[in-house]
Amino acid sequence: MTIKQPGKFLNGINSIIDIDGPHRDFLMEFEILKMKRNDFYSNDQPLERAYILIYGEIKVTFDDKSETLTRENFYDFDPTTVQLCKDTKITIECLNEDTEIAIFKSKNEKLNRSQIRYAKDILPETRGEDIIDGATKRVTKMILDHSIDPESNLLLGENMHYPGRWAGYPSHHHEQPEVYFYKFTPQGKSGFGLAKLGEEAFLLRENDTFLAPPGLDHPQVAAPGYGMYCIFAIRHLDNNPHTKPTFVKEHIWTAEKNAVIWPNKKNNL
Repeated sequence: MTIKQPGKFLNGINSIIDIDGPHRDFLMEFEILKMKRNDFYSNDQPLERAYILIYGEIKVTFDDKSETLTRENFYDFDPTTVQLCKDTKITIECLNEDTEIAIFKSKNEKLNRSQIRYAKDILPETRGEDIIDGATKRVTKMILDHSIDPESNLLLGENMHYPGRWAGYPSHHHEQPEVYFYKFTPQGKSGFGLAKLGEEAFLLRENDTFLAPPGLDHPQVAAPGYGMYCIFAIRHLDNNPHTKPTFVKEHIWTAEKNAVIWPNKKNNL
């Protein structure tokens, strides 16, 4: 299902998923923080928290660390993320006229350190260009997964979909809940995408959130002409972290190295 964003985000915290609210089965909290110059924000909740800078310029302070972080935009630049263990106090000061931050939170008694995961350490990976005639080509930027930090309860990353291309295909599902958040480029236009959830389809627009419950496949596609950016967040389950998806058997053949796909072969049915 989708959580539609009616208009622009307001300055300050915009709550999208409450960890104790109607979407509590997703086991995480999701907020968008909008800031303008000289705004301040602070938080010391007893939760693991991850602050992904979507764009803007901020000064972050926690423990004995204070740093300025910048990101010009979400489509050409890699993310910097502040990862905090529970009870660690963070203060954020906005240093420009428009900053946007995605915040994910989860219960976690294991994580006992806080750190900045810098853009320079992200390894962008172009995926899908060598299968299905490049129909699933996208750039994936992993921020957190079980191999990067086995103490975290969050898997976080970004996808930049090429216009008209798919992700999450061949269709797959997993036992852990997943949340997606979307933006489009060129900005200010009417970019959109589509997501399949089981046997249903959902329209994706700027600032929409898409929820993929456990066990349902959820491939998605960007409309031609529009680059589709998304943040994806998976909450690891206790003693069952997400490591790889389960692919829907009926579509696995499309990703095989020697798959013959129309019109590459006459009378291919």
